Amino acid sequence: MEAQIDSLRSEALAAISAAANAQELDAARVKYMGRAGAIPLLSEGMRNVPKEDKARVGKALNALRSDVAAALDARQQDLAHAADHAALSQVDLTLPGISPVRGSIHPLTQLLDKAVRIFRRMGFALAEGPDIETEWHCFDALNTPAYHPARNEQDTFYLPDGRLLRTHTSTVQIRTMERQTPPVRIIAPGAAYRRDEVDATHLAQFTQMEGLFVAPGVSLADLKGTLEYFFRELFGEGTAIRFRPHFFPFTEPSFEIDIQTAALGGKWMELAGCGMVDPAVFEAICDQRKDRAYDPEVVSGFAFGFGLDRLAMNLTGIPDIRMLVENDLRFLKQF
Repeated sequence: MEAQIDSLRSEALAAISAAANAQELDAARVKYMGRAGAIPLLSEGMRNVPKEDKARVGKALNALRSDVAAALDARQQDLAHAADHAALSQVDLTLPGISPVRGSIHPLTQLLDKAVRIFRRMGFALAEGPDIETEWHCFDALNTPAYHPARNEQDTFYLPDGRLLRTHTSTVQIRTMERQTPPVRIIAPGAAYRRDEVDATHLAQFTQMEGLFVAPGVSLADLKGTLEYFFRELFGEGTAIRFRPHFFPFTEPSFEIDIQTAALGGKWMELAGCGMVDPAVFEAICDQRKDRAYDPEVVSGFAFGFGLDRLAMNLTGIPDIRMLVENDLRFLKQF
């Protein structure tokens, strides 16, 4: 049997060495190492080997398997290297290369990143929340009653189970106060959804940036100073800012903010809404938390919010807000 092992080794190694491609090599693998191959069939003869010779013959069979397996792997690598060399031989290394196209950051992302950096310098932390919300987080907790027009199905995207796509990122403020005790100082950038007709100045999905600061002794002066600093850092020292009285259900008093910059050609642009958090909002949070962590007699706070899409559109001179979401490279390469 040892003579058969030596003969089979020579035959198998010769066949493997002669394999000119992967198909021939695979055929050799099956012929010698397959389940019905020559080596397994030879191994079945071990039952007829005398007991005193089994160890020696078994060792020779194991060496045969190892030698053939190693030869198969080595030949496979040789064939792979030959294939790579053949492919590369067709490449003219003297031809000039193709320069990679350099991308740029989307104008909306540029504006968002700059705004986040400014608020971080003032100690605001980033907060996130789900896009699919409950009516309580989106309206009830924000002192928006059931008869308010924002809750109309013609204005808000409702789901069959009664949940909805958030109409503002104020929902993140509510969720943050549910799980965190004062002081709270957060910004909440993210997507908001409203059933607006899509046109040159409206999108059904837009990006909003909201902020909240709650602590004992927070005043209207803190709100004014924070937002004036932010907008001048964002648009430049020469930016003029004015606060106009307004109404929001969740703040009292409430204001609209207008800015005037050289980029706007000297015109005033309505930019944001803000105000002191209404005590009714704090009471709703206390009821939900089952404690008095947000007792309006102890803490106060301010909130603000603005849309980044409209802002980016006006500051860059984009004539149609839809250009921000069409991902046309001819447009995006300008930034």
